[in-house]
Amino acid sequence: MPAGILIVDDEQAISWSLRKAFERQGHRVGVAASAESALEQTPGLKPDVVILDVRLPGLDGLSVLAKLRELSNNAPIIVITAHGNLSTAVRAVEGGAFDYLAKPFDLAQIQAVVNRALAGRMAETHAIPPDMAPVGEEEMVGHGLAMQAVFKRIALVAPTDASVLITGESGTGKELVARAVHRHSHRRASPFLPVHVASLNANLVESELFGHVKGAFTGAGQSKPGLLALANGGTVFLDELGDIPLPVQAKLLRVLEHQEVLPVGGSVPEKINVRILAATNADLLKQVNAGQFRHDLYFRLNVFEIRLPSLRDRSEDIDQLVAYFARKYGANPTISETTAAYLRSRTWPGNVRELRNAIEHGAIISRGTPLMPEHFPPPVSVMGAETLSQRIGGLVRDWVRDQAQHTEEPTELYDKMLQLTEPALLDEALQQTGNNRVAAARRLGLARATLRKLLTKYRPAEAADDE
Repeated sequence: MPAGILIVDDEQAISWSLRKAFERQGHRVGVAASAESALEQTPGLKPDVVILDVRLPGLDGLSVLAKLRELSNNAPIIVITAHGNLSTAVRAVEGGAFDYLAKPFDLAQIQAVVNRALAGRMAETHAIPPDMAPVGEEEMVGHGLAMQAVFKRIALVAPTDASVLITGESGTGKELVARAVHRHSHRRASPFLPVHVASLNANLVESELFGHVKGAFTGAGQSKPGLLALANGGTVFLDELGDIPLPVQAKLLRVLEHQEVLPVGGSVPEKINVRILAATNADLLKQVNAGQFRHDLYFRLNVFEIRLPSLRDRSEDIDQLVAYFARKYGANPTISETTAAYLRSRTWPGNVRELRNAIEHGAIISRGTPLMPEHFPPPVSVMGAETLSQRIGGLVRDWVRDQAQHTEEPTELYDKMLQLTEPALLDEALQQTGNNRVAAARRLGLARATLRKLLTKYRPAEAADDE
């Protein structure tokens, strides 16, 4: 059905392309290059959907979001931005935005969101109270698409009481996400209790979490509340969730299902009110299939998942992270391009935690002078921090960036990469098969003729030998 669409964006190219696309679908389209203009046009256009940029000349988009909803009779508003962060995502959700898209987006993506909005399937949104006090923790930093997606998911789930499973590699900032969810929830005035499961005494983990009554075991001279009870009214963050013993998992499931705990040695469950957030860098589904983790607990905890990207998958954020940590640790804020390029070139298997520690180290060594590559600790190969496949992916990314730094317009990257990798593949396959080319071709998944062609290319002296 034809509808009215108001596009509010000062980038003419974006406004023009969106206008043409929606007009081709038969919609009435209005364009405003400022928030003030949008407020003027809204009563006359009576839009059914508003596409609203955040950064505009004059008033910013978020500051007029509520007024636009009022003037448009609560039309769904799709917020778009190229400069998003957690605060932007939270303000957008707080203001009642229908969706939040990070630039650049493709036409099909925004058309799908507009179609959802026009179909009337707008989910109920929950306003986040505006008086959120900082808790003194590290900020979540990042302007790339990967982190903007994380910010959006935090903003959506924070006002609810849903359990959240936070996944990602070690050092990606899972506790920061948990603190952000708590800080932007209605529980923010109540305790936030992080529990590192792996550090709990293996013999006393049940007592630590659920408490115990007097005489429950040798040495239990008095009753003691557990960590879950101590966080009553607030949020418990269970880090390294996969280390919870199976018998304790059953009792944790009861907490999630019935909001009650049974202390060790007790006979009467105690009512509590806590929200459970959990994190892991382990493959929980693999543990479920191996019988090491309860499937019902997995699904009860994984009501809403927030997956954190590794630093190698958000390299566009490195410069911003470096600047943030330099300020945090009192380093000279001047970051030369040489230093920035060096930091971007490293693979950071320890993710943001490793980068943070490197900047803190550099701040100590540099003693107020501009940070230089020699101020940072050398790269460390951390066994188990990433899989071999992930390391290969990181090396390929580093090579592509290196080509871009040393060549004005790097071309033929695909062929150059093949020239680097194909000889190694051939050598290893032939070595493992005792130079049996039929077996080597089978192992590589190649036709024998293809293998012969590659040998002609890389080993012309040996290519004449067929077997």
